[in-house]
Amino acid sequence: MKLTTQTDYALRTLMFLATRSQRSNVADIANVFGISTNHVAKVVNLLARAGYLHSTRGVGGGIELALDPKDISVGGVIESMERDMHLLSCVGSDDTCIIHSFCKLKGVLAKAERIQLDYLKSVTLADVLPTRPQMAHLLEK
Repeated sequence: MKLTTQTDYALRTLMFLATRSQRSNVADIANVFGISTNHVAKVVNLLARAGYLHSTRGVGGGIELALDPKDISVGGVIESMERDMHLLSCVGSDDTCIIHSFCKLKGVLAKAERIQLDYLKSVTLADVLPTRPQMAHLLEK
């Protein structure tokens, strides 16, 4: 499985926010990671719709985690951001190739996908967080 840039930005956004003690904004995240504010804004919108973030508009507004980092599974975030996580298209559907009726590879790949996703779901955001000093070091740059 190769994750999209959008999923990468989503995970980084969640990690950044989890190390903050106050609300943040899209520009802060974009500046720290050197990425486009438009991309971050799109990711923040998707994360808010998926229930991972609270977003407040206006003066004093900003974004913050909606859940405790130990309650956010890395696999859950990946699932909510990725459209297709199959190793091959045949794993997600039938009749995609001429050998589908007797192919054993599809079952092997489906099992590998399940094992991978089960593992990713067992890892929480809290498990992968940088320390506050590590993140503060990035903010100083």
